This record gives sequence, C-alpha cells and structure tokens, in this order.
Amino acid sequence: MARYDAILFDVDGTLIHSRPGILNSFAYAFRQMGVDPSGIDLSRYLGPPLRWSFAQHFSSGEEVERAVDLYRARYAEKGMHECSLFPGVMEMLEALRRQGLLLATATSKPIEVVTPILEEQGLLPLFDLIGGASMDRSVDTKTEVIRQVLQDPRLAGRHILMVGDRQDDMQGARDCGLPAAGVLYGYGSREELQAWNPVFLAGDCKELTGYLLETN
Repeated sequence: MARYDAILFDVDGTLIHSRPGILNSFAYAFRQMGVDPSGIDLSRYLGPPLRWSFAQHFSSGEEVERAVDLYRARYAEKGMHECSLFPGVMEMLEALRRQGLLLATATSKPIEVVTPILEEQGLLPLFDLIGGASMDRSVDTKTEVIRQVLQDPRLAGRHILMVGDRQDDMQGARDCGLPAAGVLYGYGSREELQAWNPVFLAGDCKELTGYLLETN
C-alpha cells in the first residue's frame, strides 16, 4: 500500500498558478492605501497570510484590516479569475483519487474564497475536504489551518502528508507533527524548502505523483 493515505495540499503555488491575480490584488490594495507598490517585492507575499503581509507595511490593526478588505474585494472581482492550473495537477489528483487516497486542502485562503476557485478550475469534486483560513483572525496561520483540518474525523488514524511550496507549509506541518513534501515549481526556492528537511522535493507533478503512490 502507499506510504500515505491522506494528502493535505496547499493551493497557491502548489495546485494553482495564482501569481498574477494575487500580485495584481496586492498592488491595488497598496495603491488604495496610498502606498506605491512599485518599490515592494510583492512576490514575498505569495503564500503567507494576508494580515501578516500587510502588517509589514501598516502599523495599526485598522489599517491592516482595511488593506485586507481592499485586497479581497479586488480578488473576488478579478484576481480569482487570473489563475490557471500547474501542468499535471488534474492528472495527479485523479490518479491519487483512483488509488483511494483522501485528499484535502490546507490553504491560507479563506474557505469561502478558495472553494469557488477550485470549482472554476474543475478541482472541487476531487477533494474530500476543503480546509482553509477563516475570514477573521480566528484561523489565520498555516499551522492553525492544518490543526483545524486534522480535527476532521475522516483523518483519524491515517498516514498524512502535507504538500506545499513555501516555508509556511513546512512550518505548519512541523508544528502539527506531520511530514511535509515541497514542490519546486511553485513560489518558494529550493533553499527555503530544504531548510525544513522535507521528506521529498518534487520538480513537477509527475514526480510528486510517483512519490505519493510509491509503496512502502
């Protein structure tokens, strides 16, 4: 049997190439807040929670919340449609489903935001569980997202792996006692991921599928 029977997937940078919509929405929010985004390396905010990202630039909680609201408004209107699947994602998830693995998301996007994106991209029927952040601060970090997902009784007693492309995914998995695999086609570097000693680094979805379905 396969070494894992349940996989938690990050979404941005792991399943979906969402860089254009995210960066455009960040730039919009910063401009509306009176900040010129041209001097900001927005790519560093591909993955971390929104509130953490905006808190690097705004000192008050009210400003951070306003920036989050501006980002989400633009993302809901345009950003969520400015994305595409990474090559091989659909085939990978279908192969894992055929082998009976339980599939869940563990994303920093709120569940209300990620669900229509997964539906638009044709991925929603392939998942048993959609796990994500909350719209408020109650579930706002990747660690908290994973911890909440693990409360689902369908995951009890399973051999679970977290898959992601950024250090937040690796840290969240470690905080929750899970092994993690990294993908190198996403938005994090090899150096960023290797620092967390992942069990596997995949160059593409074909490599990742082979590892996930490899038997003990």
